[in-house]
Amino acid sequence: MTSKIPKEDMLYFYKEAEHSIRRRYNHVLHKKGDYLNRFFNFIFQDSYMQPHLHPGPKMTEKMYLIEGSFALITFNNNGAINKITTLSIGERDYIEVPPKTWHTYVMLTEKAVIYETMEGIYDPQTWKEQADWAPLENTEKANDYFLHLMKNVTEHTS
Repeated sequence: MTSKIPKEDMLYFYKEAEHSIRRRYNHVLHKKGDYLNRFFNFIFQDSYMQPHLHPGPKMTEKMYLIEGSFALITFNNNGAINKITTLSIGERDYIEVPPKTWHTYVMLTEKAVIYETMEGIYDPQTWKEQADWAPLENTEKANDYFLHLMKNVTEHTS
């Protein structure tokens, strides 16, 4: 899939991610109102994404690793970690997150690119539900929580 993104574009998207407060950048491929949502997510290792779920019955999030490595973390409804799955090139490079599954990820390399798809017409009011048991992004509490997630991933992959 990287052949669909010229090297100079990859560098540009990484630069966008680097300068983003979120430390990630979505290069969206679908048009507003499309049923199939498709984008490349350029993510740096220090990017914290608040755990969330997608509530629609057909909202299976499909992730294809393009570059780097990451750990997908799923949680129960109380925020306890259910499972940590490591994705890396040449090993496991694809995963599906079922609808109504709390999840986030931690990059295992300095940066990574994930191609993601999901069915459903995007509506910011109904697309995802943020976990109220996890801190909001870009807060002091988020830093501590992110370190906690990284520690769990490190222990899992050791």
